[in-house]
Amino acid sequence: MSNIVKEIRESLAVLSIPEKADFFPRFFKTGKGEYGEGDLFLGVTVPDQRSVAKEYYSKIDLKNLSILLSSAYHEHRLTALFILISKFEKTKDQHVKDDIVTFYLNHLPHINNWDLVDSSCYKILGRYAFENDKEHLLRELSESDEMWHKRIAVVGTMYYIKKGLFDLTREFVTRNLKHPHDLMHKANGWLLREMGNKNEGELINYLNEYYLDMPRTCLRYSIEKLDENVRQDYLKGRI
Repeated sequence: MSNIVKEIRESLAVLSIPEKADFFPRFFKTGKGEYGEGDLFLGVTVPDQRSVAKEYYSKIDLKNLSILLSSAYHEHRLTALFILISKFEKTKDQHVKDDIVTFYLNHLPHINNWDLVDSSCYKILGRYAFENDKEHLLRELSESDEMWHKRIAVVGTMYYIKKGLFDLTREFVTRNLKHPHDLMHKANGWLLREMGNKNEGELINYLNEYYLDMPRTCLRYSIEKLDENVRQDYLKGRI
C-alpha cells in the first residue's frame, strides 16, 4: 500500500468516534440479509470525511484512489468518492473527466450503499452524461438488475432536473416504479419531489397518470412539498 493511502487511512482513524462506530452498522443496515450486509465502519462523521478529502484530493492519483475505494470500510469508500468529486469538479481537462467517469463505472461494486450513491452519482456521472450527451450511461444502469445501479441512474438525473429537464427522471422512475426494494421507492419519490420543486406542474402531470400505481413510500416522498389539501387528495385517491 502506498504512503498516501496509509496517510488517508490514518487521518480517518484518528477521527473515529466509538459511539458512531457502534451506531452506523445499525443505521446502514449491515445485518445478515440487509442491504448493507457486512459493511464495516470506523465511526467518522461526514464533515470530517469531507475535510480529509479536501486535504488529499490533489495529492492522490486514481491508481491509489482505487485502493481506498475498494476498502471494506465504509468511510474509506465515501472519502474516496468525495476526493473523486473534487477531482472531477476542479479539472477543465476533458480527458481527465473521461478517465474519472471510466474509473467511477469500473468501481460500481464498491459504490454499494445509499449514501455512497447519493453523494456522488449526479455530481459525477449525471453531470458527465448531461454535458456530453451520453444519457445511455445512465439508461444502461437503469436497466440493470442491480438495485444500486438503478439508484445511481435515477439519482443521477438530479443534474438534469437542476437544468430543468425531466424526461430521464420520468423514464427511470416509471421503469422501476414497482421495484421490490423500499430504497428504490424512496429514491424514485425523492427525484419526483425534486422535479416538483423545479416545476410543480410536471410533478402533478406525472402523479395524475401514475399515482394510483405508486408504492406508498414513493407517493409520500413525491408529494411531501405539495399543498396539504392536494397531498390528502392523492393519499386518499380522490384525484
